[in-house]
Amino acid sequence: MESSMGNLLIRDINRVYSPREKFGEFNIYKNCSILIENGKIVKILEEDVEINALLLEKYEVLEGRGMSILPGFVDSHTHPIFANTREAEFEMRNQGKTYLEIAKSGGGIKNSVKKLREIPEEKLYRLSKKRVKKFLEYGTTTIEAKSGYGLDTENELKMLRVIKRLNNELDLDIKSTFLGAHDIPEEFKDDRAGYIKLMVEVMLPKIKEEGLASAVDIFIEENYYSLDEAREYLNKAKEMGFDIHIHSDQLTNNNGSVLAGEMKALSSAHLDFISDEGIKSMIEGGTVFTMLPGATFFIRVRNYAPARKIIEAGGTIAISTNFNPGSCYSVSMPLMMSIASIEMGLSADELAWGATRGGARALRLEDSIGSVEVGMNADLILLDIRSLRDIPYMMGMNPVKTVIKGGKIVNPN
Repeated sequence: MESSMGNLLIRDINRVYSPREKFGEFNIYKNCSILIENGKIVKILEEDVEINALLLEKYEVLEGRGMSILPGFVDSHTHPIFANTREAEFEMRNQGKTYLEIAKSGGGIKNSVKKLREIPEEKLYRLSKKRVKKFLEYGTTTIEAKSGYGLDTENELKMLRVIKRLNNELDLDIKSTFLGAHDIPEEFKDDRAGYIKLMVEVMLPKIKEEGLASAVDIFIEENYYSLDEAREYLNKAKEMGFDIHIHSDQLTNNNGSVLAGEMKALSSAHLDFISDEGIKSMIEGGTVFTMLPGATFFIRVRNYAPARKIIEAGGTIAISTNFNPGSCYSVSMPLMMSIASIEMGLSADELAWGATRGGARALRLEDSIGSVEVGMNADLILLDIRSLRDIPYMMGMNPVKTVIKGGKIVNPN
């Protein structure tokens, strides 16, 4: 996002919920006002402080009466750059086909790769811009966006350039991740090592040179990448200075989560079939457990990540949409919170923390976003709720009334 600093007074707020450092805990400010200067929170005025005429003259004023405030949602795992939707596959799954069956028949990621390689960059930008702007409507002020539907040098770079342009032009921040290891392209199906070599020796240096991504990701799963392939690739990426994210244990227990902990990855996502060993390894490695409840729901696996066990073991959770054309076509973090509440047994405090500070921690952005405290970026959402419990309870509804990014009102509903 281009810098757009604002001086703003949000007055008469019912409650401000600010996630603390410890998972699931909040500072709560009641009947207060927030002063924002140059895009940063400079003061939280308690209920007994009178707003004087000087303040009203100096600041743009936003009435918060009856509203509650959270940090803007941080969606730390998305795939929003694609050429085509896959609603036909959605219907096939609902009629009994599995994710892997559809993939083996030419659907899935390969379907998206074929279409993305055909689309000009400018058209891809226009389509992606329309989708990405939707995140703001549901209170998301920062997203991570992955490549991964190009699977060759030209088209992976095309995707990453689109992400960079969107980050510069839209009213939300986008952290870019290179996911060239999303699948093995057809032209390398008999030379898997050759494709990994191409990523390491050609793609990653170009991405580094152009500043197109700060992290890499890989999909460890049956028929995709093996644990040994992932270890080799990620070690080389890490040597080049890239942060690590991993897709692991989505459809089977493949011990990708164990590798994530060993490599001290920033995050590992999906985790529907994570083992106790994987939980232990990720906690020891300081890796965030990224929950993607919408994907599990959308592809009808019905084997959700063991969030309760993870939390009780001391793990840190982030909630994310996994927005993509094949396994979760939703940008709504409130909806993800509803599904996680129903299917994973998470409390409202745990959900709200995971959707804000948890995502910030997964992206190494915790020093600037994810809480509502003096000195933090003024990335805030005003919600029409009585308590945090209302967010998951209002399933399918949008409780977000106003979105503030860097002190600027960007989506007044």
